[in-house]
Amino acid sequence: MDDPIGAFVPHGKFIIEDKNRKKSGALSGLTFAAKDIIDVEGHITGCGNPDWLRTHEKALRTAPCIRRLIEAGATLVGKTVTEELATGLTGENIHYGAPINVNAPGRVSGGSSSGSAAAVAAGLVDFSLGSDTGGSVRAPASFCGIYGVRPTHGRVSMQGVMKLAPSFDVIGWFSRDPILLREIGTVLFDQLNPAPSHGKFLVAEDVMELLDNNVRDELMKAIDIASKLLGPSTLVRVSDLEGIPGLDKWVNVTRAIWGGEAWDVHKEWISSVKPRFGSGVAARFTARSKVTASEIEIARLQRDVISKHLVELLSGGNILALPAAPGIAPLVGGSDLEIDPFREANEPIGCSSGLAGLPQISLPLTSFEGVPLGLGLAAAPGNDELLLDLAVSMAENNITPPIK
Repeated sequence: MDDPIGAFVPHGKFIIEDKNRKKSGALSGLTFAAKDIIDVEGHITGCGNPDWLRTHEKALRTAPCIRRLIEAGATLVGKTVTEELATGLTGENIHYGAPINVNAPGRVSGGSSSGSAAAVAAGLVDFSLGSDTGGSVRAPASFCGIYGVRPTHGRVSMQGVMKLAPSFDVIGWFSRDPILLREIGTVLFDQLNPAPSHGKFLVAEDVMELLDNNVRDELMKAIDIASKLLGPSTLVRVSDLEGIPGLDKWVNVTRAIWGGEAWDVHKEWISSVKPRFGSGVAARFTARSKVTASEIEIARLQRDVISKHLVELLSGGNILALPAAPGIAPLVGGSDLEIDPFREANEPIGCSSGLAGLPQISLPLTSFEGVPLGLGLAAAPGNDELLLDLAVSMAENNITPPIK
């Protein structure tokens, strides 16, 4: 694999294919890459950190999400850069660098699934696998001007995938082509759900208000364009919820659960190995170590209420428009002081889908100052097919511009 953009990790350059199914599978002749938190038999999963690579053994089996794609005819051409332990938003890794975003030169490709998104944007592969806990597919898709999907929590197997916060973690994927994006879902899902007719087209007004005015204006223009297919939009304040009002409170719920789960998963390894982390990653794990059991217990009860509220809001095939990211991709090389506010801005934008396990798609519908800017569409759990069908319909109706 020729890798002029630094999308692949040094230990992840290999090719795997199923010669018995290659010519007849649904993905025959296509190539893909996988984020280096997903197991491939005979190779060590590095998870973005050389100390993890050094202290772990070769995988004994290939993760089902990769195996299914290979059995459908696709060829795996390597493992891609991720921020350490899938933690981060910019995609910059102090050990393996920052993959080049060909659609926004000088700007990050987005994290933590940076290499996966960058490889698709650059045309190195037809599609790729990433993971999304708090926005790690949605933001890179937006930054790179490609399609990205965070599926319903639990619809794609997480077996053989490094855990971060298991009740939020999902495997997602990227593509330049919405038809291929949908086809990948048919391969990865255990069973297909009939797509309902879309219902109301809702816009998350309270989430949109968090954006810079110019960025919000561009996304509202994109929403007007999407209305050609989805019908007139209606503004809603998704976080107006009795007892837990406001996105700031929803962020606190997310931080408590996510932090508690992530520390529980990784505390033994971090404490024993004392790995060298980038400063931002180190700070986030330090904060996660301080979450108390009582905070987690209360947050889980609150999450149940939030989830029920969002599922009811999106019942009947309703679609919710919201940002895929806080804005356009930041410049490469920003300091923690410069990037931390951007990361924090992503939390209230990305938390709704995570709290309720919603599917969400990022559509390359617009740009700001010549830099890609994605629009997010979320649906009720299980309505992934509805979102994937809508992406195809938008392209067929020339609502979504073609990607080179």
